[in-house]
Amino acid sequence: MRRRTECGPRLFYNALIETSNIERKTMNRRTSKIAQFAFAAALIGAASAPQAAAAREFVHYHSELDPGSIVVSEHERKLYLIVDQDDAIAYKVAVPKAGKEWSGVVQINAKFVAPDWTPPEDVKHDHPELPEVIPGGASNNPMGARAMTLSEGQVAIHGTTQKMRKSIGSAASYGCIRMLNEDVVDLYDRVAVGATVVVEP
Repeated sequence: MRRRTECGPRLFYNALIETSNIERKTMNRRTSKIAQFAFAAALIGAASAPQAAAAREFVHYHSELDPGSIVVSEHERKLYLIVDQDDAIAYKVAVPKAGKEWSGVVQINAKFVAPDWTPPEDVKHDHPELPEVIPGGASNNPMGARAMTLSEGQVAIHGTTQKMRKSIGSAASYGCIRMLNEDVVDLYDRVAVGATVVVEP
């Protein structure tokens, strides 16, 4: 059953839809030489296209947190998923804009696939043209492909729309941590409910 959800510094998510495992289809590698060349060219093109490039990388990052924990650095505009004591996966993110910043230690309390979204009051005030509910999976739904709600602060880590992709790496949200859809799907598959999230200024 799907219910509406909200994302903002004073509002909280309702239960949405049951999470589901994402099945990945493997490609048939038995292709002709022509197809192999075409596939290689497509990969090179995808790697060089800014829109297709994921904003994540494995980095050296010392932390005493348990593997699977998350650190969000607002000033760096990056999210770090702790792999071990000295390594992490770094994702470029959009962080809260001026006046919406927050910091602290929270936990992931739920994970959702393509949630519906109800604009919170402050967003509705700034954008009165928005509808009351934007269905999950709609091209204009700012939650994007995945959302992970946090235990306090009434915010979430979530994806984005195609139009808002260019905001990644900036201070632009109303309190949530915004990621590229391909990155939030990657993070979603790596973290568990209950994981610690540390948000730093």
